[in-house]
Amino acid sequence: MRSYLLRRLPSALLVLFAASFLIFAILRLVPGDPATSLAGPDASPATVAAIRDRLGLDAPLLSQYAHWIGSLLTGDLGPSYAIGGEVSDLIGDGLGATTELTLAALLFVIVLGTAFGILGATSRSRWIRSAIRVTTTAALAVPPFVSGVLLVVLFAVVLGVLPPGGRVAFLDAPDLAAQYLLLPALCLALPSAAVLGRYLKDGIERALAEDYIRTATAAGIPPRRLLWRHALPNALPPVVTLLGMQTGHLLGGAVLVEAIFAWPGLGQLAEQGLQRRDYPVVQDLLLLLVAVFVVVQLLTDLVYAWLDPRIRWE
Repeated sequence: MRSYLLRRLPSALLVLFAASFLIFAILRLVPGDPATSLAGPDASPATVAAIRDRLGLDAPLLSQYAHWIGSLLTGDLGPSYAIGGEVSDLIGDGLGATTELTLAALLFVIVLGTAFGILGATSRSRWIRSAIRVTTTAALAVPPFVSGVLLVVLFAVVLGVLPPGGRVAFLDAPDLAAQYLLLPALCLALPSAAVLGRYLKDGIERALAEDYIRTATAAGIPPRRLLWRHALPNALPPVVTLLGMQTGHLLGGAVLVEAIFAWPGLGQLAEQGLQRRDYPVVQDLLLLLVAVFVVVQLLTDLVYAWLDPRIRWE
């Protein structure tokens, strides 16, 4: 397993390097100038030029990129241009909230996706299978900004059982924090849970159609044992890979869901940074999300290799 990990590390580092270059270049192509935004609409060209010089924006782009990478390697992210404060402090403040939301959504994805997959593949009730198919189709078809509004209207306005937005720290009031977390986590999890459920359903159905399953059924082995001991483990390896990919989608979708539910995470920080052309905040934040995605994919591959030794041998 260690040699397998060492073989995967170079490609992961290459992805991070390519992502850093693309993030840096794309941000510079976005219309707008941080110096102009900071100086204000009535500032003189000399004032704008002075701000550009103070921020280092008048240096060659390659020099700016090298300075940014060097700062990352030393752990000094520097100050924010427009929001104020150190970039590391800003990201640290929002990282806990976004991590909390993503982990709760991931738990929903695993629970709902597993339930959708197993019931859809094994239930003998046509109504249950139809209900699961309709639910997963709706979860995939309805975008989060629509499902989020519908959840708020239903549970916060009509029923009045859950708060419409905001956040309470778990350490302050766990029961109240769970109420604030439920709706945004569910909204974020629904599309990924539908994808996972459909993928798991197909995998279980293929496993149950194998000859050895038919032989075991004829030998009188209970269907429940065949499902949990044979069919489900054989369907898991590709599902684990899919779950890793969906974790990356959860991180990206958290930006939109945080805006819907006023969740004070990295999504709001990214929105503020983009609006104010705060290069240090946005580029560090985007690279952090890419790094998390790469690490999740690497861990997913390790789990896949653990479940299927043929991957390690290859």
